[in-house]
Amino acid sequence: MFQKKLRGTWAFRSLLREDMASKKGNTKSTNRVLRISQLDALELNKALEQLVWSQFTQCFHGFKPGLLARFEPEVKAFLWLFLWRFTIYSKNATVGQSVLNIQYKNDFPPNLKYQPPSKNQKVWYAICTIGGRWLEERCYDLFRNRHLASFGKVKQCMNFVIGLLKLCGLINFLIFLQRGKFATLTERFLGIRSVFCKPQNIREVGFDYMNRELLWHGFAEFLIFLLPLINIQKLKAKLSSWCIPLAGAPNNDNTLATSGKECSLCGEWPTMPHTIGYQGYLNPRAMDQY
Repeated sequence: MFQKKLRGTWAFRSLLREDMASKKGNTKSTNRVLRISQLDALELNKALEQLVWSQFTQCFHGFKPGLLARFEPEVKAFLWLFLWRFTIYSKNATVGQSVLNIQYKNDFPPNLKYQPPSKNQKVWYAICTIGGRWLEERCYDLFRNRHLASFGKVKQCMNFVIGLLKLCGLINFLIFLQRGKFATLTERFLGIRSVFCKPQNIREVGFDYMNRELLWHGFAEFLIFLLPLINIQKLKAKLSSWCIPLAGAPNNDNTLATSGKECSLCGEWPTMPHTIGYQGYLNPRAMDQY
């Protein structure tokens, strides 16, 4: 286990060195955002939306149950539109991107200078993300109604379009994992990609803490393996037999008798000492028989 951790640590170090070397050799890729950072920004956006929706629904706990269920898609669309107005439209970045020092860039111009997304791109971003989710939720509610069950072909077409979009999203995600650009299908369609707000400095990673943790984990695993092999009770009895007679006995004539240096009957030094397997005082009547 410890050797596997060490191998993983050395592999991680080699990958970091290669990444640093590629950053030093290619100056044009300094503003390129890592794949993990773009995915983290998307996860932060989802977490923020869930937090806003939970806080909003708590305001209606005192009202009649199911009050927001009828207009839930519209209320969500209004909240997401409110967030879009003060994030992407005004700052060219979502909340998750702002936390990670990332923003959107217009990728259509061939020059390397930063150009923010145009207003049309921002508006179409809101239509594709907010409007698409609202349309999907509202169509699901409409087609679930029994009075509109006759629109079977429309329902099939909508399901086909939604499935096709999800398939395109999966293909786009696989391309993103290979090339590192356009994490979502909307970004690829609008031509906006993620870049760093400020040039990132090359980080020097210190492995002192990691080495110390690996050593402590290896030592703990060794102790866990070794402790079941030790007989604690036998070791405790051995130590008590060594320490208790020397530390707890008083300094008098009985000390030598109890420690086994004098005979308990005649008080002389034993000539051929041996144990008889019986502890305690001897019975005087039994001694008369000998």
